[in-house]
Amino acid sequence: RQEWLVGDGCSIADIALYAYTHVAHEGGFELADYPSVRAWLDRIAALPGYVPMR
Repeated sequence: RQEWLVGDGCSIADIALYAYTHVAHEGGFELADYPSVRAWLDRIAALPGYVPMR
């Protein structure tokens, strides 16, 4: 199990997929059954300089 999609830290892959994954519920995809994905979303949101998209 790894914390990030590629390597040992946040990469462009994480940033690119976050843009779609954090709004999955708007497309009818619930992440309740995917605790690892939800934890990954939380790790992205905890990064220094993170600004939420509204």
